[in-house]
Amino acid sequence: MKGQLRVATPAEYIAGVDEARRAEITELDGLIRELAPKLEPFIHSGMLGYGRMHYKYASGREGIGSKLVWQATRITYHSIFAPATARGMSPSSIKQELPKANIGKSCVRFKRLSDLDSAALQRLIRD
Repeated sequence: MKGQLRVATPAEYIAGVDEARRAEITELDGLIRELAPKLEPFIHSGMLGYGRMHYKYASGREGIGSKLVWQATRITYHSIFAPATARGMSPSSIKQELPKANIGKSCVRFKRLSDLDSAALQRLIRD
């Protein structure tokens, strides 16, 4: 995918991001690791993922996915991808709590970590 880093480890991913954004990515990585310690970080398709999982469709197609994927390789924004949980928590369910973010069905796009409501972000990660 365009703009993704060609790296093999989470440390290489963080080191490969431009210096101006590295501090925020490091902070977000630390927050995710603190709030969801069972979700092991890994690299897949140029993205930094947390909580590797194997999936298999009824058609037989298989792959590797993530329970929570965060990628921030775009020039002007960071992204957190978080699928809806069993309890119904998703980025779109907390849209009003994150007014400075661009929210998709399962994605939160933001320019600065400080633009996000810390409590809402922590609930999303924890859930």
